[in-house]
Amino acid sequence: MGSDKKEVNILEHGLVPEHRLLSKDEEEDILEELGVQRENLPKILKSDPVIQELEKVHGDINVGRILEIKRKSRTAGVAKAYRLVVKRE
Repeated sequence: MGSDKKEVNILEHGLVPEHRLLSKDEEEDILEELGVQRENLPKILKSDPVIQELEKVHGDINVGRILEIKRKSRTAGVAKAYRLVVKRE
């Protein structure tokens, strides 16, 4: 009676919006475009399951990096949001 647990990639679930780690250059461009400081962005915890899944592709994602999140929107088509990776305080 072994455990046949299949690992699931939560990023492939239909209810989870697309998450993408921005490059350093993209981070600077977005901050300038939005006219905000990095620390004023909404936050996402480094312990979030999405971060853990992205780290399988990108390696360690450091605190202070920025993710782009794309959600489908009936009115806007696609809505983009940005999150700053933070440690739990």
